[in-house]
Amino acid sequence: MLRKIKTSVVAALCCTVVGAGAAGCDGDAVENWDPFASATRSADAAPISGTEKIEVSGRSVNVSCSGDPAKGKPVIVLMHGGGDGLDKLAAVQKTLSEQNRVCSYDRLGAGASDQPDGPQDFSSAGKILTGVLDRVSGDRPVVLAGHSLGGLIAARYAPDHQDRVKGLVLMDATPPTMLDDITKAIPESAKGPAAELRAQNLAIFQGQNPEKLVIPDGKVRSAGNIPVEVITHGKPYLRALPQYGPRLEKAWAAGQRRWLALSSDSTLSTATNSEHYIYVDQPDVAVQAIERVTAQAAR
Repeated sequence: MLRKIKTSVVAALCCTVVGAGAAGCDGDAVENWDPFASATRSADAAPISGTEKIEVSGRSVNVSCSGDPAKGKPVIVLMHGGGDGLDKLAAVQKTLSEQNRVCSYDRLGAGASDQPDGPQDFSSAGKILTGVLDRVSGDRPVVLAGHSLGGLIAARYAPDHQDRVKGLVLMDATPPTMLDDITKAIPESAKGPAAELRAQNLAIFQGQNPEKLVIPDGKVRSAGNIPVEVITHGKPYLRALPQYGPRLEKAWAAGQRRWLALSSDSTLSTATNSEHYIYVDQPDVAVQAIERVTAQAAR
């Protein structure tokens, strides 16, 4: 398993680069951080109000929904970052649910959902997402709003599900080529904290994480002309890593620009006063972006 990193800066970077939770970023948390076939769409099932467990592909998945469906508007589905859970999105969900139907869920290995049976990939993680959407939205369109790893999963899912995903908001989403970015920004010859950061992130991307999700690099595929808003952090926190920090910041910024290829209607903005957790540092920025995309998707 991954070794515990003592240096506070490196511990923070390890979490933010791959999207692990701000509440626990040391090695112990990483060690404990531990599939796309569709279930039957259940538009006629009783709507979920609050938090409850549903069964998807034989696994128990923790889901939270709030707000009333608005005629013609998509259901908003919030997707947490790696090492987090739906509870961290509660405040944003509450605000959005004043005028929207909003749901969130814990992926397998996260929060109160079951542990995965074994290693996961984007296909298996997508099966769980499909099952969740079948239950919470039925045949209604959805807008996916994901932070960090949740944004990466949403962006990988949308191109294959253009029949139901009608908008995307990516909040400092893990870049599509993060594995290559890390290996180039921090060479194998690096020593000290940078070397530990490199090794730990490579292990996480190989599946040594709570969700047991293997996270390979890949090309950005088009999801059509759906509205997409990409929001990147404005405070360059990655530069805190000695010597290699500026390279990481540059690679992250380039990665955010690559997500614009998702749609012919993509925009990129910067949350000036935010580090990685944009929806925590500047919740108004996140809420307004999600509401804009939802309104555009309803047209």
